[in-house]
Amino acid sequence: MAELHNPSSERLPDHNHPRTDQLNAYAIERLSQAFESSAKRWELIVYPSLFAFIILAAYGFYLIFSLAKDMHYMAISVDSNMTVLASNMQSMSDNVAQMSANVRTMAVSMESMSRDVSALKPMLISIQTLDRSVRDMTRTTRHMSGDMAVMNRTISRPIHFINWFMPW
Repeated sequence: MAELHNPSSERLPDHNHPRTDQLNAYAIERLSQAFESSAKRWELIVYPSLFAFIILAAYGFYLIFSLAKDMHYMAISVDSNMTVLASNMQSMSDNVAQMSANVRTMAVSMESMSRDVSALKPMLISIQTLDRSVRDMTRTTRHMSGDMAVMNRTISRPIHFINWFMPW
C-alpha cells in the first residue's frame, strides 16, 4: 500500500541554529547590495528624467503664458478693428441707401425716356421714308452716270472731228 505523507514527520528548519543565522544575514546582505545597485541604476534614469520633466514643464508654462499674452494682444487688436469695422459698415450702409435712392431716380428717368421714345415713333417713320428716298436718289444718280458715260462715248468722236477743223 501507499504510504501517506505525513507533514509532521519532516524536519523543520531550526531558527536558533548559528548556521541558519549566517545564511539569513548573507541573504539579507545580498538583497541589500542588489537593491543598492538597482537603486543606483534607477537613479541614473530617474534623476535625469525628472530634470527633463521639470525643464519641459517650465517650457510648457512659458508657452502657455506666451499664448495667453498673445491672445490678450489679439483680443485688443480685434476689439479696435471691430470698432473701425462697425464705423465702416455704417458708412457702407449709408452709401447703399444713397445708391438705392439714385437707382429709384434712374427708374423714374427711364420711364420718362420710354415715354419720350414713344413720342419719337412718328419721327422714326419719317426717317425710314427719308432713307428710302435717299436710296432712290442714289440709284437714279447711278443711272444718270451710266447714261453720261454712254453719251460721252457716242458724242466724243464727232466732236473730236469738228475740233480738228476749228482753229481755236
